[in-house]
Amino acid sequence: MKLRASDLSKQASSADVIYDALRDAIIRGEVGEGEALRQDTIAQMFRVSRIPVREAMQRLEAQGLVVSERHKGAVVASLSVEQITEIFQFRALIEPIVIELAVPLMSEETLAEAQRHCDAFAAETDPLRWGDLNRAFHRALYKDSDKPYFLSVIDKTNDLVERYVRLVLYFVQGMRHAIDEHQAILDACKARDAATAGQLTRKHIEIAGEKLVAYLKSQKP
Repeated sequence: MKLRASDLSKQASSADVIYDALRDAIIRGEVGEGEALRQDTIAQMFRVSRIPVREAMQRLEAQGLVVSERHKGAVVASLSVEQITEIFQFRALIEPIVIELAVPLMSEETLAEAQRHCDAFAAETDPLRWGDLNRAFHRALYKDSDKPYFLSVIDKTNDLVERYVRLVLYFVQGMRHAIDEHQAILDACKARDAATAGQLTRKHIEIAGEKLVAYLKSQKP
């Protein structure tokens, strides 16, 4: 199991750190679907009791990243093609609304930050970094919307499909298309054209979802 473990024996926020480490490992695909998360093993890795591990597991289960299975305990959750389709449909509804709300409020600092993420994404050659930079770009464009609840829901929803988004970027030439789509969305934001930014965001998400579903279906025996 790949986890960024550390000695938490003297730290008060053990459950938070364990939760963050497990969450990152799951959304990055470093812990595979269906893989068991043994509380004893994780507790030993972080040098803590099972109590903060159990708390972290409960939070992950509430978020939908972990499920409890009979005879196996906590395992990394998997999503069906139907669930992934529904999640992308939801994203295509809410994220365009949020970016449209954000565009009139975007500061020059936000636009510059988004451009840096956009450029870094286009220049990155390490596939392991693509997902992080992709998400940072979108977060930058949404953050000025002044809709904290919407942003929280978007973040949790993206956690569920993050490891699948990475498949799109890596296996189906998603990077090449995403680079152009990102810049087009950002250009609309810079022009303060909220409607176009929303339309391009919706198309961007719909295309990614369609490519992902097609890829997953092609991998089935």
